[in-house]
Amino acid sequence: MDEKKTENKQENGTALTEGRISSRFRNINTALFATAFLVMILAMIAVFNGIIRQVSADYIKHYATSSAEALSAHINREIGLIATASQSPAVISWLSDEFGNGIANGSGESEHTVKRHAFEELSAIVHQLYSNNLYVGFKESLNEYMVSEHITPESLDAIDTLRRDDPDDLWFFECLKSEDDYVIDVGIDRVLQKKRVWLDYKIQKDGETLGVICTGLEFSHLAYELFANADDINMRSLVIDRNGSITMDSDLLDDHDFLNNDFDAHIEDISSDKSFLSALTAHTGSTGLYLGAHGATEVIRVSAGQYSFMTIAPIRYTDWAVVVLYDTSSLISMSSFVPVLSITLILLLVFTLATNTAIYRLIFSPLERLIRSLTQLKENNNEHIYGIDRNDEFGALSNTIYDLFTMANYDVLTGIYNRRFMENNLQRIVGLLSRSGGVLSQLMVDVDFFKAYNDTYGHEKGDVCLRSVATALTAGIDRKEDFVARYGGEEFVVVLPNTNETGARMIAEKLLKNVSDLNIRHSSSSVAPYVTVSIGVSTASVEFTWGWEDYLKRADEALYVSKQSGRNRYTYLDFTPPE
Repeated sequence: MDEKKTENKQENGTALTEGRISSRFRNINTALFATAFLVMILAMIAVFNGIIRQVSADYIKHYATSSAEALSAHINREIGLIATASQSPAVISWLSDEFGNGIANGSGESEHTVKRHAFEELSAIVHQLYSNNLYVGFKESLNEYMVSEHITPESLDAIDTLRRDDPDDLWFFECLKSEDDYVIDVGIDRVLQKKRVWLDYKIQKDGETLGVICTGLEFSHLAYELFANADDINMRSLVIDRNGSITMDSDLLDDHDFLNNDFDAHIEDISSDKSFLSALTAHTGSTGLYLGAHGATEVIRVSAGQYSFMTIAPIRYTDWAVVVLYDTSSLISMSSFVPVLSITLILLLVFTLATNTAIYRLIFSPLERLIRSLTQLKENNNEHIYGIDRNDEFGALSNTIYDLFTMANYDVLTGIYNRRFMENNLQRIVGLLSRSGGVLSQLMVDVDFFKAYNDTYGHEKGDVCLRSVATALTAGIDRKEDFVARYGGEEFVVVLPNTNETGARMIAEKLLKNVSDLNIRHSSSSVAPYVTVSIGVSTASVEFTWGWEDYLKRADEALYVSKQSGRNRYTYLDFTPPE
């Protein structure tokens, strides 16, 4: 039945592109081109201009949104890590008693000092940070410490005394003064001599601020990552804060001073055109501010000035936004059609056939190839779409379609594959393995007492917990064909094609350990003081007569046994063919 539907789709697609569109256009073009030439050209210009504007608006909107999401993902990950460090009892104890004497044991020997305990907690976080180092400033003593992978507990000493009159220390005092839990800005790391995007997070105890923990994303790497695709001469990408100060600029990626030194520029330096600045501020109504409350990405037509479109994409977790400026005027020039009209009128009969052939090659042939590649992408999860490497309108369209299709396969919260991707791929995998006589192992994973975790720590911490668990599960698989997907809520599915029972058990053990090693505090769990998971495992030789749901159902039954047996474990059940 599925094969017949696929054949019908392919036949319909071929008939649509080859039989209806190209043939009809060729016949109409040949019969009516001479009499309706001027009307058709004028209509084509208007439509083409509208298409370019719409595609340009969609393209820069998607580009701005993708850049904003990429930066917010980096920032959210780093904030999650340093937030975890700031809530560590050992770190809080250290900031409460910087020069603590430790705890004496019965023999009179000294236990690990408070500083050593804090170092161990911070060192575990440092290895996960983007920059592999962080700074801690004490409110009481104004001492500043640096923790990195090269520092030992014995060498953990204050590197500086924080001073209010020192510009390099403003990060500390600005964070203390802020009403928010954390502050984000750009500055120079004077110790490492690198420009960084700083994340400064308060360390608090019982509502009292004890100090600030700080880490940074390397500015040049982040700028290249965000704007690596901003090579269109008609587009300029910026990151600005709510006051209009420019933090990043795609036109300055080759500027050494911009990437490595302090940089001071304002959005008004880009253009002083009142229409441009009014368009930037019109959607907020905030006097003196360029960004108001965070909302959805907006595309704004600019009536005057160098640029035709402007997109503003708020960056979550910050008061920054990505601003993309785009000029469409150079994409189509009305005056260029005048000689074309004159030549075509004179040589109408001579060029009719050549025009039809050129149109087919330039439009319909690429369109057919794009449709075929999209069909393969939909049915076979093929990662290649025709036209992605083209530097024209088809390239922009192909990349936009591919990005949107890819985003539809990923879970927004955790960043891993979603249920839609799992179901489509599982169905495909079952079909492939049934023909080759392969085996399939599946794991159903459930976070233990997650509702209680949400009730205790709040949904925001619950989201952070799910992202951390998803990362730990993904780290537990190595092969390209294996994948982890979020099934729903706190449940995840691990799909392991061509993996036998022994391999599946090893993966289950590894996943249990990875999640436990996260050491996420869970005071409401009756299994352990930290977050754990329960896993159900099943392995089967794949038969085409069984659906993918049958294999998943058996893993779910094994998960139920793990829960009933006390949780924080895995249970393996042999696959039972459905009746």
